[in-house]
Amino acid sequence: MRIVLLGAPGSGKGTQSQWLVGRFHIPQVSTGDLLRAAVANGTALGLKAKEAMAAGRLVDDQIVLGMIRERLAEPDVGQGFILDGFPRNLTQARALDQLLAQIGQPLDAVVQLNVDYGELSQRIAGRRTCSDCGRVVNLLTAPQALAAERCPRTGQPHRLFQRPDDNQATVAERLRVYEAQTQPLVEYYRQQSLLRSIDAEGEVAEVSARLEQVLAR
Repeated sequence: MRIVLLGAPGSGKGTQSQWLVGRFHIPQVSTGDLLRAAVANGTALGLKAKEAMAAGRLVDDQIVLGMIRERLAEPDVGQGFILDGFPRNLTQARALDQLLAQIGQPLDAVVQLNVDYGELSQRIAGRRTCSDCGRVVNLLTAPQALAAERCPRTGQPHRLFQRPDDNQATVAERLRVYEAQTQPLVEYYRQQSLLRSIDAEGEVAEVSARLEQVLAR
């Protein structure tokens, strides 16, 4: 199964992608993860992306497209994939269509995760990332679970930091960019009869159940 998850920053794309990985045994392809890895490793691509990410802007299409092309050439995507955070605009969507046509892996579904913008701002402000294992947690929604966990890499409590693109100063800009550039994808995929839409507020398991239901159509 080949799936795209659409949704504003903080809508739960990463969380639901992980659920889909377990449910369908296909990899999550997250442009955010790919870009952050490039930044952390200090690659030429990462250096170009770093400034835009820190300011809450979208990274240049050609950078992102090149990374996606390389990732989809790897053998573990042969049975399908979940695209999380890509495409983010119509140019990327059209380029993705061309790429998937070339490799004979067209999309099966595009799911829009709908969350109120006020809720999104709170979710983003509460997100923290473990500097050792990369796990993303939310101080607002799961503080008790976080306190009980240990980092799988160190066996110690998670060493958490707030990503530069998760602070309050960039949240409004990220949502503005999403509304202007990514929201038009909803109509684009609706015209292709690929679009599904779910309410992504509530408990994680509830949202996962809604996601599974729309993918079964």
